[in-house]
Amino acid sequence: ALLHAVAVVKSGVFAVIRVVGFVFGTEVMGSYGLNDILIVLSGTTIIVASLIAFAQDNLKRRLAYSTVGHLSYIVLGVALLTPLGMQGSIMHIAAHATMKITLFFVAGAIYVNLHRTEISQLNGIAKVMPWTMGAFTIGALGLAGVPPINGFLSKWYLAVGSLEGDMLLPVVILVVSGILNIGYFFPIIHRAYFRKGEDLEKYGEASPFMVIPIVITAALSLLFGIFPNLFFSFFELASSIAASLFNY
Repeated sequence: ALLHAVAVVKSGVFAVIRVVGFVFGTEVMGSYGLNDILIVLSGTTIIVASLIAFAQDNLKRRLAYSTVGHLSYIVLGVALLTPLGMQGSIMHIAAHATMKITLFFVAGAIYVNLHRTEISQLNGIAKVMPWTMGAFTIGALGLAGVPPINGFLSKWYLAVGSLEGDMLLPVVILVVSGILNIGYFFPIIHRAYFRKGEDLEKYGEASPFMVIPIVITAALSLLFGIFPNLFFSFFELASSIAASLFNY
């Protein structure tokens, strides 16, 4: 599930970028209104996937439908046919990877440590797995676009890219989906921190071999949000890709 959600599915959005940028080209996409179709399809997928995520009690299923929605953010950025939209799209590929890998690591740690897979079973687990749930909270808030986590930065560029192209609908989609993201992640966080758990006395934090990678990926999500050029410039990389597509 981890490999599929974070790595394999990205090949699809890479294919969309190549088809839009190098097969059709931005001029053809814009001239025939193909990008408008792509905006509607990706926007619909974002909203529908978020709504379906609400109905999932299984933690990994909820994360999986979240992945469907967030991949559509990337497609939406490509469909904007604006340099800033493309930059936001490229940045969200990296941002989503660090945040979603954190959440799937957490789901795995909870299963190994507590043998629980359903969200309804997670009451009070933050008391026995504070580091794990702290990392989950960072990843979840980042996916919802809450600053200063890196998900906010990529969504910001998507929104500005929409306005750059005089398009209001994508901005509305981003705002609504951000609210939906909070809606399906908040119950998990609330259960973990504020609900009274049962039969948790015999459990403790997950093994350091699981906690350390979780904390590292959560920290990267936060650090890249505050210092996007900490190790190398995501902005410059995204900008150079956008420049090659839009000839600016």
